[in-house]
Amino acid sequence: MAPRTDPSALRWLIGAELGRYRREATLSLAELSARTGIGKPKLGHMETGRYQQFPEDIATVLRACEVEQSAIDRLTAIASRSDAKTWWAPWAAVMPDWFKTYVGLEGLADSAFVFESMVVPGLLQTEEYAQALTLGTGFVRPDHAERFVSFRQVRARRLTDDPPLGLHAVIGEAALRLRVNGDGTRRAQLAHLAAMAELPNVTVQVLRPEDGPHPGHAAGQVRPAGLRARPADRLHRGARRCDVRAGSGRRAHL
Repeated sequence: MAPRTDPSALRWLIGAELGRYRREATLSLAELSARTGIGKPKLGHMETGRYQQFPEDIATVLRACEVEQSAIDRLTAIASRSDAKTWWAPWAAVMPDWFKTYVGLEGLADSAFVFESMVVPGLLQTEEYAQALTLGTGFVRPDHAERFVSFRQVRARRLTDDPPLGLHAVIGEAALRLRVNGDGTRRAQLAHLAAMAELPNVTVQVLRPEDGPHPGHAAGQVRPAGLRARPADRLHRGARRCDVRAGSGRRAHL
């Protein structure tokens, strides 16, 4: 399957890089404008990713910041892909703006790390579980719930695409106990979670209360996407490899 390119996510990524290089060069927007001849408002828009950044402008800015040619080549190559169609466009009306950027970056990533304390992560949810959770939490309007669930199912295919997304998920044990639309939905979700954990690109770990604090606790639900694969040995202390059994009744076996 072709990579899930996303112009808005690419613009955000390019803008973040441009801002970083400018700050490393200790230049203000006004100083950079004087060096490049590009207007200060346009430079600001380039950094926020509000509008498309053209390769020639990117190269001009980076040369003014005395950036190495390899970095210039990398960012101009990324910019040349920014006219691609957004893969999530059919669901744009039912997605918050911040989530559009997130899933766009996720589509570009080789791997992702997910920490969820109370629910199963979206990439690992069954359709029935996702439907009940979406309606129960009010994440989107009730009349948008069905379309948003269909988006989640398409998004989850990243785990079985060629090449697949590498996923490392740490889940609080409470998420496995949460009653979502009855025991049947919960058992089906646990069976699906166990099946997905067998994939070579998916690591699922369960964090038990007796294991103590986890780095993700301080920030709540943390879902950063990495554009480079994380080493397999970067597992957080206190989280155990998960053996989720659908028929386990009250608890998940670790």
